[in-house]
Amino acid sequence: MSHVEKLTAYIGSFVDELTRSGVKNAVISPGSRSTPIAMLMADHPDLKAWINVDERSAGFFALGMAKAENEPVALLCTSGTAAANYYPAVVEAQMARVPLIVITADRPHELRDVGAPQAIDQIGMFGKYPKWSMEMALPEESDSMIHYVRTVAGRAVSVSKNSPSGPVHLNFPLREPLIPDLDRPSLWENGRSDNRQWVRTTEMSYTLPDGEVERIAMELSGKRGVIVCGAQDNNGFPEAVTNLAEKLKFPILADPLSQLRSGKHSKDRVIDGYDAFLRNEQAVSALKPDVIVRFGAMPVSKAFLLYLKKHQETRLLVIDEGGGWREPTHQAEEMIYADPVAFCNRVISSLSFMVNENAEWEKKWIRLNNIVTSRLHDSAKADLLFEGRVFKELEEQLPDNSLLFVGNSMPVRDLDSFFHNNEKKIRTMANRGANGIDGVVSTALGTSASQAQVVLVIGDLSFFHDLNGLAAAKLHGLNITIIVINNDGGGIFSFLPQGKQQHEKHFEALFGTPLGLDYKNAVEMYGGRFTRISNWGEFQNAFENSGKSKGLHVIEVPADRTENVNLHREIREIISEDIAVFLSEEQ
Repeated sequence: MSHVEKLTAYIGSFVDELTRSGVKNAVISPGSRSTPIAMLMADHPDLKAWINVDERSAGFFALGMAKAENEPVALLCTSGTAAANYYPAVVEAQMARVPLIVITADRPHELRDVGAPQAIDQIGMFGKYPKWSMEMALPEESDSMIHYVRTVAGRAVSVSKNSPSGPVHLNFPLREPLIPDLDRPSLWENGRSDNRQWVRTTEMSYTLPDGEVERIAMELSGKRGVIVCGAQDNNGFPEAVTNLAEKLKFPILADPLSQLRSGKHSKDRVIDGYDAFLRNEQAVSALKPDVIVRFGAMPVSKAFLLYLKKHQETRLLVIDEGGGWREPTHQAEEMIYADPVAFCNRVISSLSFMVNENAEWEKKWIRLNNIVTSRLHDSAKADLLFEGRVFKELEEQLPDNSLLFVGNSMPVRDLDSFFHNNEKKIRTMANRGANGIDGVVSTALGTSASQAQVVLVIGDLSFFHDLNGLAAAKLHGLNITIIVINNDGGGIFSFLPQGKQQHEKHFEALFGTPLGLDYKNAVEMYGGRFTRISNWGEFQNAFENSGKSKGLHVIEVPADRTENVNLHREIREIISEDIAVFLSEEQ
């Protein structure tokens, strides 16, 4: 049997088993060594191939697609440093719990460590970040090897999906010749011809014993408690957690990525201005809880972290799906591994005969929240090009079924402060696993492959980091509106100790890092439409027009870093005065 026949049968079985196991999309970066896998992926009738030339961009593009679909996406590149460019996306996938199947082609064993071109050590190259790594066997067509490669494909899909989701890495050594026989009969049927998976796996689930649920319900009943929701994207969670809050009479501190600020569920107890009033020491002291129940990862808000540190004696329960250890405060008394929707519903059932008398406790949170969000709303309506107002405008203008993706540093924090409760169906996302500013454009474009309308809000430095990502919009005809807040540098550093006047000697060179770039030509090079606005009326028109036509639209909002810092500080001072008045009236 020829090498080509072995190669075709082996790789064809692998690609086919990926699709039988549920993989629908593969992101491919062109290269020579990966030729047989790429060609068979492109030829499979049940797999859509997305070409992305830049491996770094490709990694984040696949990440975004997997985030939006909550399904594994295959990611393929050739050997050598091409694979190394996947590293940041693999890190984010692990830390953000996104299912990715990373496939790297490699030189065969005899061409390793002998000076062969495009040969580096690829075994375990992503360190501890993959959930599972496998050095694949060389292609063969024996029954046992076809069974092996199908089993590995099914296992890879299962491991990447099972909670907590994450990346897996399969390294394929391949010998030349590399061109498969696409005309081979029964190309996809080696091993099993009836289209069934070679091996089916049962998804892991974490279920608490009834006694544990009853114990937790008893401990929560009658307490002055707070529910805290970090980033979530679970179907049914908003309804389940708001029902639990109603039963317990607990306020819900809703991170902007929790999916609790938008939608038709009840928002009577959804506190969306907590980051502003938990910065006030009087409020922190007046809102001392008995217990805090946190779902998922830590919120964006640093003020909440300081609130926790202030009340270290408070009992903290963390409900996190699928294991892992996302608890950086070291204050949790219990780590509860359970499906969050099932947990809420089961605790509610156990609370059915219990009555909580926490009306005044939750009313204090709600009244304080109403005062603060009203002030934030008014402040965001300033006529100057204030960065926070972008999110107030989007809250009003985004249509139903939109996805709002935000960059890290200032955009996600302004989302927290100025994007408030609403009745629209808007998903919010960000790369908050490693919180990096790289790959954000590509990730957002990956989400746009399956979402009707995607809006990305990003800072100018993060936009610069991933300009190559715009190629995906042109190549695949994707629709996205990108709002670039251009304050010519790293705006968040102006809020940090580095931004204080005594450090101004080196601030601009080391932290402000102004680039002075005009992005208009770069956007147009990728077939996009670029608009630089000078007032909010122009912003509203540009955003409305971007929704009426397909393709890439970039709206630049020029901003001044110093003005932005000063306005944020003014808002906080006014809010602090409002809080003092409120608390004095409460006494």
